Amino acid sequence: MLQGWIQIVLTLVIVVAITPFFGRYMARVFMRQRTFLDPVLSSLDQVIFTLSGARTREEMTGWQYARAVLYSNLAMLVFIYLIFMLQGVLPFNPTGLSAPSWDLALHTAISFVTNTNQQHYSGETTYSYFSQFAALGFMMFTSAATGIAVAIAFIRGLTGRPLGNFYVDMIQSITRILLPISMVGAVLFIAAGIPETLAGPAVVPTLENPAISQAIARGPVAHFEIIKELGENGGGFFSINSAHPFENPNGFTNLVELVAMLVIPSSMIITYGIFANNLKQAWLVYCIPLALLVVFIAITAIGEYQGNPAVNALLGSQAPNLEGKEVRFGWAQSALFAVFTTASMCGAINSMHDSLMPNGGFVTLSNMFLQIVFGGQGTGTAYLFAYLILAVFVTGLMVGRTPEFLGRKIEKREVVLATFLLLLIHPIAVLIPSAITLASSGQLAGISNPGFHGLSQVIYEYASAAANNGSGLEGLGDGSLWWNLSTSFSLLAGRYIPIVSLLLLADGMARKQPVPETAGTLRTDTGLFTGVTAGVVLILGALTFLPVLALGPVAEAFQIARGIG
Repeated sequence: MLQGWIQIVLTLVIVVAITPFFGRYMARVFMRQRTFLDPVLSSLDQVIFTLSGARTREEMTGWQYARAVLYSNLAMLVFIYLIFMLQGVLPFNPTGLSAPSWDLALHTAISFVTNTNQQHYSGETTYSYFSQFAALGFMMFTSAATGIAVAIAFIRGLTGRPLGNFYVDMIQSITRILLPISMVGAVLFIAAGIPETLAGPAVVPTLENPAISQAIARGPVAHFEIIKELGENGGGFFSINSAHPFENPNGFTNLVELVAMLVIPSSMIITYGIFANNLKQAWLVYCIPLALLVVFIAITAIGEYQGNPAVNALLGSQAPNLEGKEVRFGWAQSALFAVFTTASMCGAINSMHDSLMPNGGFVTLSNMFLQIVFGGQGTGTAYLFAYLILAVFVTGLMVGRTPEFLGRKIEKREVVLATFLLLLIHPIAVLIPSAITLASSGQLAGISNPGFHGLSQVIYEYASAAANNGSGLEGLGDGSLWWNLSTSFSLLAGRYIPIVSLLLLADGMARKQPVPETAGTLRTDTGLFTGVTAGVVLILGALTFLPVLALGPVAEAFQIARGIG
C-alpha cells in the first residue's frame, strides 16, 4: 500500500514542479518574446506562413478568430474523412484494410478534429497505418493546437490585449510546444520499448503450440503515443489504449504519459498569471483544480485499494480491485491514470474504467462534468476563469460592490456568456441525448450492465463526448449508427459552441475601458475569494449533474454495500 501512495505523491510533485517553468516558457512564446527554439524554428514558421498564405500580421476580433477556428477545422474534417473512405487504395496498409462504414468514419473524423478521440472501433483492425499517422496523428497536433490557441486568445482578452491571430497561435503551438516535446518523447518511448515501424504484423509461433502461428499487431506507435498524451488526445493506436504493452510497457513510460497529460493545462494557469502580471492570483487559482485533483485521487485510490466487498467476502480478507487492470501498474497507478486522464480531458486509459469501483466512477464522471480539474487542452483554463467571472459577479452582488475583474466591469453580456457556456451547453449535450437513449429500447442503448451501472455507461459516453475526453465505460455497444451519430452531436456541441462563447467573452473584455482600482474594488487575488470561487465551481457545476451521480455511481455503491450486508 505504502509504495502505491508514494508513487502517487511523487507523480503529483513532478507535475507541480514543472508547472512554473513550462508556464513561463509558454508565456514567452505567446507574448512574442525570444525563446531558445527561435533560431531553429523561426524559419520553419515563415515557410508555413508563406505556403499557407495566412495574413499573420492581422489582429483578429472575436468573431474573426472564431470563424478562423471553424473554417480550418471544417477543412481538416473533410480531409481526414476522405482519407478514411479511401484508405483501401492508399499506401501503408500492410493488412489490406478496407474503408470503414460512412457513419464510423464520420464519427471518428469529428471525434479527432474536436480533440476528443472517442473511439467506436479497434485501431489495429479498422484503420491502416496511413490513416493512423496521416489523418489521426495529424489531427492530434492540430486539434490540440486549436485548443491552446483559443485559451491564449481568451487570456489575452481577459488581460486587455487584442486576441491575436489564430493561424499564428496555432502554428506556434505546434512548432514551439507540441512538436519539440513530441520528438523528445518519441525517442524516449522507442528507447523504452514502444515500437516505431511501418512493417506489418509480426507472425510468431505460440508458446502453447509452436505449430500454430499468431499475428501480433504493431506499427508507428511511439510518435503517436507521445502526442496522444501531450495533446490530451487519448486515442489509442491499439484498441486497449495505454493498457497495451506496445503503448505503455513499463513504469517509466507510464510516468511520462501521466506527466504529459497535465503539463500543458496545469502550466497554462501560470501563463495567465504572467499575462496578467499577477502570479499570486494565478497560484491561488491553481490551488482550486489541484485541491480537487488530490481529493479525487484519494477517493478513487481508496476505493481501488479496498477492493470489491463481494470479492473480499469470498476471499476472507481485503484485496485491491485488480479486475480490468494490468498487473504491471497495479491499483495505485491505475487509479491515478483514471483520474489524470479524465481531469485533463485526455481520455487515454491504462485500465478498464468499466471495472472501477463506484468511487472511481463517481470521480471520472465528476471530472468530465466540471471540466476544470485541470480541464481540456487550454480550454480547461478558460472554463476555470469563466467560473472566476461568475464568482466575481455573485460576490459583488453579495457585498454590494461593482463586479470587476482585472479592472474591467463584469456586466450583463459577460454573465450571460459565462452562464451559457458553463451551465447550459454541457448539460444539454450530455443529458438530452442520454435521456433519449435511456428511454429507447435496450438494444439501441447498448447497455451491457443492467441497473445503476448501465445508466452510468450511457451518461459516461455522452459526458465523454461533450467534454472532449474520449474515454468510455467499455462494454457499451457503441459501434452502431445511433451511437456514432448521437455522440457526434455531443462532440460538436461540446467543442465549438463553448469555443465561440469563450472568444466572444474575451473580445468583450478586451474592448472594455479599464477602471482605476479603489478602496471599494473587490480583490480577486486573496485566499477568501479563491475559496468563494471553489464554492461557485462546486455548487454551480456539481449540482447540475447531482441527480445523475446519485442514480449512477452513488446508488451503485449502496447496492454493492447492501449486497454483502
